[in-house]
Parts: sequence; structure tokens; C-alpha cells
Amino acid sequence: MSVTPDRPAELPRRTLLGRAAAAGLLVTPAAGLLSACATGGDDDKSTDQAVGTKSAENPLGVKEDAPLEVVIFNGGYGEKYATDVHEPLYKKKFPKAEIKHQSSQAISTVLQPRFASGQPPEFVNNSGEKSMDFGALVADGQLQDLTDLWDAPSVDDPSKKVRDTVVPGTVDVGSFNGKPYVLYYVSTVFGLWYSGKLFKANGWQPAKTWTEFTALLDAMKGKGITPFGYAGANAAYYQWNVILTHAAKIGGEEVLKNIDNLEDGAWKAQPLIQAATAWAEIGAKYMSKSFEGLKHTDVQLQQNQGKVGFYPSGDWLENEQKKDTPPGFEYQMMPIPSLSASDKLPATAVRATAAEGYFVSAKSKNPRGGMEYMRQMLSKAGAKGFTETVGSATTVVGGAGDYAFPPGVKSSQAALAAAGQNVVNLFFDGWYKELDKEARTATNELMFGRIKAEAWAERIQKQADAIKKDSSVTKFKR
Repeated sequence: MSVTPDRPAELPRRTLLGRAAAAGLLVTPAAGLLSACATGGDDDKSTDQAVGTKSAENPLGVKEDAPLEVVIFNGGYGEKYATDVHEPLYKKKFPKAEIKHQSSQAISTVLQPRFASGQPPEFVNNSGEKSMDFGALVADGQLQDLTDLWDAPSVDDPSKKVRDTVVPGTVDVGSFNGKPYVLYYVSTVFGLWYSGKLFKANGWQPAKTWTEFTALLDAMKGKGITPFGYAGANAAYYQWNVILTHAAKIGGEEVLKNIDNLEDGAWKAQPLIQAATAWAEIGAKYMSKSFEGLKHTDVQLQQNQGKVGFYPSGDWLENEQKKDTPPGFEYQMMPIPSLSASDKLPATAVRATAAEGYFVSAKSKNPRGGMEYMRQMLSKAGAKGFTETVGSATTVVGGAGDYAFPPGVKSSQAALAAAGQNVVNLFFDGWYKELDKEARTATNELMFGRIKAEAWAERIQKQADAIKKDSSVTKFKR
């Protein structure tokens, strides 16, 4: 399929990020772990969609007895927030509506055939290693334009539009070429995670410089602990995220912007080579080769058992591991240390994003119901219920209420506040699935010692160049 999109308007993403970060909030778009592609086009939208009567109580015109199907990625946040919070809120609003719930850890595997056959569910939490390609879904006309949702009156205060109840920039960062298609709901901060109990027991302090970091890794190694680890089998994303965030610290946010915009030679920029070289040395000296064949939960469990020092992740980690985390473990997050005094961004800089992408299927039977489901999610009851269930903040302003975050999220939120204006993000993995895939593969090659930094950069750049030249791939800009 050939797609020739309009040139997208430049969104003020950095400004939005800085403003929200300064307020201790999150505004950047999610970067999902994406796969698969949808089929079809705008010319075959369903003609028998459920339509109700719009009113002050039903601003989106939902047909009150129309069934609603909800599909949730059962990953780091689980599915209880949907079954115990959001679905009951929708059911209370429309008691005659039947809600069908399904969860999966392989969204594309489950849903790809349904999209291809024109029978998609209304509401999808599109996340995880086997999630669907947002860019392809947008290009194929499969995602509902969420403008009506954002312009609808909010659940809690009808005098306010829904767009006015979320962190500034939330609508824009879920937009593709100017139209909002995705709701990014969860506030997420990325960094290096460790056990506060382990650090206290050994008198260790979080590192701010590369010298301090490697000294800390040496100390861990001396205690018989594998100092650093990530799961090569399905979580290489965690590590390329570390390398790219570090490159932004070294060379500034423009490094990431050039990568996202498919600029010529972006992956070969010197800050990328420096960061990749530094982390390849960490892999060679401080990481077990066995981790390449392990899944994320396997390595995370080893950290809970005191066998691994640092683990790169986002702050969903604490909730994901709560069943296996021993009492007193005390998750903590450390920003990636500065490589040298010449870094353009300070050691406090972090990558932060509004994570977990949710969409409504444009060709489902009840897209209005799907948007109303989102409206309930974005109510204070929906936001607070989510936070109380999974221990993570949402993009709803004041949505957490007086909730006391667990140690890990508390530390990541503190890191976000300390970062101030120095918050970065990247989008290519949500825009170009094949580039994300190649970055993962190459990063495993790098971290497990089979290639050097220059070859790593060359390999990913080749894939970026191919995508740039491919007229069938919709291009996005920031």
C-alpha cells in the first residue's frame, strides 16, 4: 500500500515536556514495543455502527445497550485496573451494555486476524512486545479520530473539556500528523533500578558520574553480584533506550530528534558512538552472557533475589514484580550517569513519557462507546482507581489524589522533578516497527560482544535509510 501523507505540523513537544516536567508532571508520548500491521482503508468503514442520542449526560452519543469489547495487555500493569475500575465505571454509566473483556500478552497475535477480517474490538490497550504497529494502523484508517473525546465535557466538571483535565501536551503527543488517535495514559520515567536495601546494607550511593558508576559496579562484582543486566530474549528495547538516552545527555536532545526524523547519518552521530562504546564495555565487563537467552521477568527475578545490581526499565517495574519482591527490597531508580563533564545535559536528565497506548477501533461496531470508555478512564475516579490498583500515576491532573506511591515510583517521580526542564524522549519505535526491531537485534549484538559501536550504528542506520526511501511507509515528524 502506498501512502503519501501531508507534511505534519511541527508540535512543540520539547516546550510541553519542559513545562510539565517543571510541574512534576509528564507530557511526552509513549514509545511502545510494537509489531504487526493492519489492513484495509478508510473506504470500508462499518456502516452499521451503534449510534445513540447526544445529550448533556451522553455527550458522545453512545447507544446505551450497545455491547463493548475491551482488550487489555496483561503486562506490567496487569488487567485488574480494567476489570475492577474502568469497566465498572462504564457499566454504571450504561447498565444495559454488555462488556466483553479479554486480556493477552500478545496483542498482535490475537487481534491481527480480527482487524484483517473487519471485526476489531472497540477498545484496545496496545502494548507489549507483540503489540500492533501504531503507524501502520493510522495509515490504514483503523484508528478512531479522538477529537470528539477531547472536546467532550469531562466527567467531573462539565464546564471543562476532557482535554483541559490532562497534563498539557497529552493530546498532541498522541497525535499523528496533527490528528489525535492514541491516548497515552500512564506517567512513566526510565532509568537504572536497584534495591535500596542492598545499597543501604553496603553503604553505597547512587552514581552521578561514569567514574562513580563503574566504581559501584566493581564493588558489586566484588560482592559476587552481577552488576548489570537486561533480558536479551525479549527486552533489548530496555538497553537501546539506555544508550539513546545517554547519547542525548552527551550531545543534547537534537540527537534523538534527528533519529526520529530519519535524518541522514543520525545513528552515526558521535554522541551515539560514545554512548554505545561506553555501554558495550559495561556489557563486556559487568554482565552475564546468559542474560541474552532470558526473558525480562527472569532477570528481574534475579535482581529481587539479590543476584543482579542494576536493571534498566521504566517505573512499571515495581508493580510488575510485586509478587516476587521480598519485603524491604525497596525499589529505587537512578538516572543514567554523566559520561564526562562536557555532556550537554546534566546527570539529573531523564527520559520520561506518557506510556501505555490505548486506542478505539474506527471500524468497530461501537466506537462511540470506546471513546466514552476513555472518558471514564480520564475521570478522577478512573485515574485514582488506576493508581491505587497498579501504583503508577496517570496523565490526569490531580488524578492520584492523596495516594502514597510505593518506594520505586516515589523515587522516579522525585527524579523527574529533579530533572526540571531536562527531560527527553524518543518516538521512532512507535512510528517505525522495523527500525525498532533492528535496533533491538543490533543492541544485543553490541552488548553481548559480537560487534563494536561503529558496526552497531552502521547496521541501524542502514535500516533507517531503507525506511526513509520506502514510499509505502508513512513518515512522521517532530
